[in-house]
Amino acid sequence: MTNPQSPARTSHPLRVAIIGGGPGGLYAAALLKRLDPAREITVWERNAPDDTFGFGVVLSDETLGGIEHADPAVYEAMQNDFVRWDDIDIVHRGDRHTSGGHGFAALGRKRLLEILHDRCRDLGVELRFRTEALDAAGLADTYDLVIAADGVNSATREAYAHVFRPHVATHHCRYIWLAADFAFDAFRFEIAETEHGVMQLHGYPYAADASTVIVEMREEVWQSAGFAELGEQGSVDRCAKIFADALRGRPLKSNKSAWTTFRTVVNEHWSHGNVVLLGDAAHTAHFSIGSGTKLAVEDALALAACLEEQPDIASALSAYEEERKPVVASTQRAARASLEWFENLGLYLDQPPLQFAFNLLTRSRRVTHDNLRLRDAGFTGAVERDFGCPTGTPPMFTPFRLRGLTLRNRVVVSPMDMYSATDGVPGDFHLVHLGSRALGGAGLVMTEMVCVSPEGRITPGCTGLYTGRQADSWKRVVQFVHTQAPGTAIGVQLGHSGRKGSTKLMWEGMDEPLDDGNWPLVAASPIPYKPDSQTPRELSRSQLTDIREQFTSAAWRAARAGFDLLELHCAHGYLLSGFLSPLTNRRTDAYGGTLEKRLRFPLEVFDAVRNVWPEERPMTVRISATDWAEGGTGADDAVEIARAFAAHGADAIDVSTGQVVADERPEFGRSYQTPYADRIRHTTGLPVIAVGAISSWDDVNSLILAGRTDLCALARPHLYDPNWTLHAAAEQGYDGPGVVWPAPYRAGSRRPQTGRTDAPKPRLTLGS
Repeated sequence: MTNPQSPARTSHPLRVAIIGGGPGGLYAAALLKRLDPAREITVWERNAPDDTFGFGVVLSDETLGGIEHADPAVYEAMQNDFVRWDDIDIVHRGDRHTSGGHGFAALGRKRLLEILHDRCRDLGVELRFRTEALDAAGLADTYDLVIAADGVNSATREAYAHVFRPHVATHHCRYIWLAADFAFDAFRFEIAETEHGVMQLHGYPYAADASTVIVEMREEVWQSAGFAELGEQGSVDRCAKIFADALRGRPLKSNKSAWTTFRTVVNEHWSHGNVVLLGDAAHTAHFSIGSGTKLAVEDALALAACLEEQPDIASALSAYEEERKPVVASTQRAARASLEWFENLGLYLDQPPLQFAFNLLTRSRRVTHDNLRLRDAGFTGAVERDFGCPTGTPPMFTPFRLRGLTLRNRVVVSPMDMYSATDGVPGDFHLVHLGSRALGGAGLVMTEMVCVSPEGRITPGCTGLYTGRQADSWKRVVQFVHTQAPGTAIGVQLGHSGRKGSTKLMWEGMDEPLDDGNWPLVAASPIPYKPDSQTPRELSRSQLTDIREQFTSAAWRAARAGFDLLELHCAHGYLLSGFLSPLTNRRTDAYGGTLEKRLRFPLEVFDAVRNVWPEERPMTVRISATDWAEGGTGADDAVEIARAFAAHGADAIDVSTGQVVADERPEFGRSYQTPYADRIRHTTGLPVIAVGAISSWDDVNSLILAGRTDLCALARPHLYDPNWTLHAAAEQGYDGPGVVWPAPYRAGSRRPQTGRTDAPKPRLTLGS
């Protein structure tokens, strides 16, 4: 017997065991048998052939193209049973809005399994129904390859949990899979506001006379509505009654349907020896983006290809994981965004109907303003008009008012530390850096964090506003912006480094202590940022007063320098942020303990600054909405922090996350911090600035039009392109008051011509 770890196994396994007879496992069996008819392939499925859960399966054109290319017979059989449609209907508070051009294809899950059963039998795959497979370890001893396609409750994954290292997250909604005996004419989302809370229906056709219906609601709504006490039929009847209008008064049917809570499965590793995970065993993605079966089928395609291309099983399984993991991670990020949108559906109920519909359609961030406009220009135009966009004006180029300041567009150059000052004085570098970005068209340009004392600097290269010389240099920058880029506002961000100070310049070692010349640090509590960081002194009452006065003096200088807006930095683990987080504030006096007490000093500083900052000029506050660490600040705390600052006169909250503790575990991804801004905006009604991996003008338009934020702050894109906003206008064909090209740059307002790429194609191909 060959050891399953032996390198003697080739990448063309002759004996393959597949645990699980769902679409992913069956399709993998068919592909591998078709590629090598000599293979002995056995599929174990513990249920009967016609047992299935759920009703319809939605597949994308991309997935179907892969199936057509790999196995035309399967594609043709599926093609004959597809139901296709283009529209999405959103029904809320009696308003029905339809968006077209989306392109869906679906068929019954039972029919899909029949097609795959037939294909496997035709090819000679052995299907063992109503049969439990041996455990994966036993199969690995006797088969060249074991494919574990045994679903979200994978026994194989659990058996090798120490290797696969799964992480399973349980979410806040209950849902149930049901079916209706008629075909919806669109993908339908319907919202029901009941005495118990909000419920939603997701429905789509999968046959000429049948539709999948999923009913979903938060756990507390499910409990309040009494579903926990109802049996299967009672739940079915109750759902049919709640959504009678959507169902045209017709009943719903079930198929061993039960209320369940969605679980997101992520595995650090997908293979162990000759055992590999596929489909839901390896990963899950929320049903609201319809990707479960799609991902499983694509896994099968990729696994079969890698087994053909690689020299041995180990290389093939490594290549499979390397190929699929980034794709799956991207899908899971989109699914998580969609899932959380529906979990927090109650936040959006009072949005204008068209904006609500647009928000729902763009919830996963995969459908954006630009591609929705391409799919359905009429719908998107109606949303824009309802939002208040003048004809031909993208949402990002609409004005926004904060107190006495009107920004001509919604783009903010985010604060970015440049570490290029001498003795805290901004020099020519800062003039060019901020001046060029002001000329680049953004509505608001923010300085880096400007420190309120020498000891409050992060590095020796940080700027300050604690001397007259520094104030004069900042005044030079402000005057340049106001004179050379009229219409662009410039804001100052004031902060104190706290326990994260006295460190090297970023490119010399971020957050690393200076080799020499360190200055003493102060913080809410004597906790070092990292094990090798300097331990700060806990601030006394008198020192708190001194620091408050330092902020006040800096704000007074900022006002005299002419800044249009002031932002108080209460994020990223710096001094004021250190008071807010329970992970960094262990004080037992009036400034520590409950959130209310932890807020006390940051609010005292805010009040002091507001008192000297001109009444007509706005003040914003940057916060870390989550510490990305257990026991730290979370989304609920962020809402309360925002409320507290709003009560003291904050005009907007700049919503960032993390950088509070060194052992954080952030969940990076496109626009990954935006949901926190979204939640604060819709819970408190306070204007917000969204930040974090917002990189395209399409993202900005999407977020603004959906009502998830009021302003978008971008950092790295403005380092890449100081004229980012001007170029965004040019690429969208916009020429209006929302962005103005400086007169000397006007000749460059059109994209430069490039070389020809449309050379005539050859008409004939002649054989040798």
